[in-house]
Amino acid sequence: MTRHSPPSASGFAELSAEELQRYARHLILPEVGVEGQRRLKAARVLVVGAGGLGSPAALYLAAAGVGVLGLVDFDRVEFSNLQRQILHGTSAVGGSKLASAAARLGDVNPEVKLELHEAHLTSANALEILREYDVVLDGSDNFPTRYLVNDACGLLGKPDVYGSIFRFDGQASVFWAERGPCYRCLYREPPPPELVPSCAEGGVLGVLPGIVGSLQALEALKLVLGVGETLVGRLLLIEALKLRFRELALEKDPDCPLCGERPTIHELIDYEAFCGVGAASAPVDAGLEVGVAAFDAERRAGKPVVLVDVREPFEWEICRIEGSVLVPLGDLPRRFAELDPRTPIVTVCHTGVRSLDAARFLRSRGFAGARSLRGGVAAWASEIDPTMARY
Repeated sequence: MTRHSPPSASGFAELSAEELQRYARHLILPEVGVEGQRRLKAARVLVVGAGGLGSPAALYLAAAGVGVLGLVDFDRVEFSNLQRQILHGTSAVGGSKLASAAARLGDVNPEVKLELHEAHLTSANALEILREYDVVLDGSDNFPTRYLVNDACGLLGKPDVYGSIFRFDGQASVFWAERGPCYRCLYREPPPPELVPSCAEGGVLGVLPGIVGSLQALEALKLVLGVGETLVGRLLLIEALKLRFRELALEKDPDCPLCGERPTIHELIDYEAFCGVGAASAPVDAGLEVGVAAFDAERRAGKPVVLVDVREPFEWEICRIEGSVLVPLGDLPRRFAELDPRTPIVTVCHTGVRSLDAARFLRSRGFAGARSLRGGVAAWASEIDPTMARY
């Protein structure tokens, strides 16, 4: 059992009459009681990301009476968020996620002090932001931020409450380098970015982040209260379609560069370069991509081109660019002979990731002029055809 000793509640602020009523169901729990509720009131918890995982986590942490709740996010609310990001409503679309979150959380519990960090969490600001909190809850959706949060928490000696989701599967754990393994002990190196589709590419069942984010809130509350058995040293796996929970034991890696016997990480690094994404990633071959505006101009000028949509049939049913032909990426190796290598070809997918793979494949098969539509149908809907359905 992984326990820790929270600070004594002596000297913490007393609970008001309204707070005693608000937290009545906590106070009658022997594991919480008045002392535990005062400890929650004195706690400072940071939630990284006000999206799918951060939404339920922040709501439950605020409702539980965490005294100071910090939120880090720089994004704006989109319609495609509403299927799972329950902090935000339709009226918030187009606005700041933090502004939307603040309004909702303030209504849930006005006793909680909100600290809003409307910024992209980076190596330049992470230590400064995280240093002021007792527990950090990672609700990010990308590998650079996960490694960044893990390393910053390790350097600061703080617990990192981890969660991740994809399609119908989720994971949760608590990485605390001082008391157990960290994220690098589990995943020493990030996977190649081309092998890791995002939720925008692969999808996610809307209720799944509610389950995982609630588990993260539970772990954060247990850490503050010092009760129960935490997920330090354990990785919880959630399979939603089978409703199966499995658990893997995690051990500290003695060779871990962050928390091992001879650590080599003593400061934060460039995590986008480490994960091979963003500006630091390998440049796209010259001429392999075409922007949506340039491609639209080519079509309007009457230039011959075949637009090959490499998405899946169910995505094709949601929206498509007029005149495109459907050849799913998985079928391309056995169907590319259907295409004429003498005709210019542009491949397209949802956001431009799969179509790049398709264009590279076609070039390797003699389609010298094959190009990928940068940004995919998402960019087409944003810049060319605002009436197109988005997902």
